[in-house]
Amino acid sequence: MSTSGIPAQFTEAELKLLQTLVYQECGMHFDERRTHFLQDRLQRRLKECQLDSFYSYYRLLISNEGKHELARLLENLTVNETSFFRNKAQMDLFHKYILDEILHHKQARRDFSLRIWSAGCSTGQEPYTIAMLVADALAYYYLRNPFPCEMPSPKPLIPPPWKVEILASDISYAVLRAGQEGIYTEAQMASVDYSYRLRYFDKIGDRYAVKKAVKELVHFDFHNLKTEYLPQRNDIIFCRNVMMYFDEAEQKRLTEKFARCLNPQGYLFVGHAESLLGLTDRFTMVHRNSGTAYQRMEVTV
Repeated sequence: MSTSGIPAQFTEAELKLLQTLVYQECGMHFDERRTHFLQDRLQRRLKECQLDSFYSYYRLLISNEGKHELARLLENLTVNETSFFRNKAQMDLFHKYILDEILHHKQARRDFSLRIWSAGCSTGQEPYTIAMLVADALAYYYLRNPFPCEMPSPKPLIPPPWKVEILASDISYAVLRAGQEGIYTEAQMASVDYSYRLRYFDKIGDRYAVKKAVKELVHFDFHNLKTEYLPQRNDIIFCRNVMMYFDEAEQKRLTEKFARCLNPQGYLFVGHAESLLGLTDRFTMVHRNSGTAYQRMEVTV
């Protein structure tokens, strides 16, 4: 079918229909400020599918055969902007204070497991940053709090008896594949200093590959934050620059889900420009040296 008939603009009713479908599917909300962006992405998908009208495309999206195309559309509606060590103040708070506190509490309970979820992980820079910082923190913690067990040789990235699991999830299969591959260009590595490159990456030609031991800490999986089936028993959740896609009602539902997905007194990190203020009373803000996080509050009866 010819693509010459693709409309330059879509009607308000057509856009509303698509907005409703997207909202029901994944919770993303597009207000009038983002109408141009939505139009642009919609035109791209019609051209790719060689369809010449909105309604023929919409019928495809809601059909059983259109599930793959619906996933492609949702991928195109997210801006997968990410980088290693993004928001340094927040990462310092995580690395130097929150991790240390959690490790102390866990050792006191003889619980040597650490579970962290990177929700909206994009192409993997965030979960791999988390993995590197956890490895650093545990090595330093182990020096100050040695455990009476023999260290294997060669020395493992995570000292026993500690076990670390980092779940990295996204709604885009394309970015999950890139994260699993774990290979990055020099430009993508701009914020990674020499010592981290040396310890946690292998140089392959003009690219950098995440070392096998680091990759083994991170498990990539598809998750739609709109659903109720989300990873449970997390010590820390990172969900940065994701809630900005949702309206207030969906943000409130999501923060309640995160509270249920966290262990008692667990932590939630949101984007630098995002806030839980007015959304929930389940969290209290933690602020240190310009870094912010939210700790789950425990209700006392």
